[in-house]
Amino acid sequence: MGQMVITGLICGALLGFVMQRGRFCLTGGFRDMYLTKDNRMFYALLIAIAIQSVGVYTLISLKVFEFNAGSLPIVAVIVGSFIFGIGIILAGGCATGTWYRAGEGLIGSWIALAGYMLVAAMMKSGVLLPLDMAIKETSIETNSIAETIGVNNWLIITIFVVAVAFIVYRELKKPRLKIPGLKPKKTGLAHILFEKRWNPFITATIIGVIATLAWPLSVATGRIGGLGITTPSANILQFLVTGEISFINWGVFLVLGIFLGSLFAAKMSGEFRFRIPDTKTAINSFYGGLMMGFGAGLAGGCSIGNGLVMTAMMTWQGWISLGFMILGTWTASYFVFVRPSKKAKQAAQVITA
Repeated sequence: MGQMVITGLICGALLGFVMQRGRFCLTGGFRDMYLTKDNRMFYALLIAIAIQSVGVYTLISLKVFEFNAGSLPIVAVIVGSFIFGIGIILAGGCATGTWYRAGEGLIGSWIALAGYMLVAAMMKSGVLLPLDMAIKETSIETNSIAETIGVNNWLIITIFVVAVAFIVYRELKKPRLKIPGLKPKKTGLAHILFEKRWNPFITATIIGVIATLAWPLSVATGRIGGLGITTPSANILQFLVTGEISFINWGVFLVLGIFLGSLFAAKMSGEFRFRIPDTKTAINSFYGGLMMGFGAGLAGGCSIGNGLVMTAMMTWQGWISLGFMILGTWTASYFVFVRPSKKAKQAAQVITA
């Protein structure tokens, strides 16, 4: 139990710290791909996936643990991921982003977390479990991409790593506008850790390493898996309601660590403050949290569980889920940002005509 507490909290705290300081927000990244054609955060995600993929399959090759991709509940993954994508736009952050932004003092993120944990628990062991099981009955036997096409995993990983390296090389070659910043108040390591703007690619590299380390740390406690947010978040509520100690696992301390790591980073960088949302934002946050919990529970993972981890494991579930998550965020972005903007412009034109 002690090992579970310590390693889970440390891994989570590192992840929360890095995500907070690096502003590693996949919701904003997916949204910006559509609204401003800015793909840098998506490319950063690909870097984290590539590093984790190489790291984890190296550990598997060394027989540190075994991994079975299992079957693919195709309908559940598609529907759940799309709903999750819509939810994260309403909530203002994905599952992990909501945990770390709660650590910054955003009350809206706390509201989103409440809805997220509630429905995730309902999907795992509550009244929505029969629906979850029914939708997941439609499945494809093979989830592994390598197994489906009859090649070795390392071939797919190598091609992927080369492709990501080429994308990053091209991105780094582009000229960047230098934005003048405020005069530094800190020096040395304190400036780098708590004041300097982090490069998203460096942030992603660190996250990829943390995601790799999560596997052996988690496996050592009997939990076969890497980073995961949805099930541990549901487990917290399930434990609080039932008192069953069996719900407490390495993942629970991971998500609690994310909150603590973000809180520390926000405090040290002067970015922590309680921010109370207006009524509309609060309602959207709660609805978004409900959709996140339902979507991630149905899809078998969130933007981290599916979008970062299962993609790195080169599964159909991970990559299909990532695609439909992005589609969901784009759909929601149209109705939340693009359509209202168009209507406002049309109204302004009518008034000035």
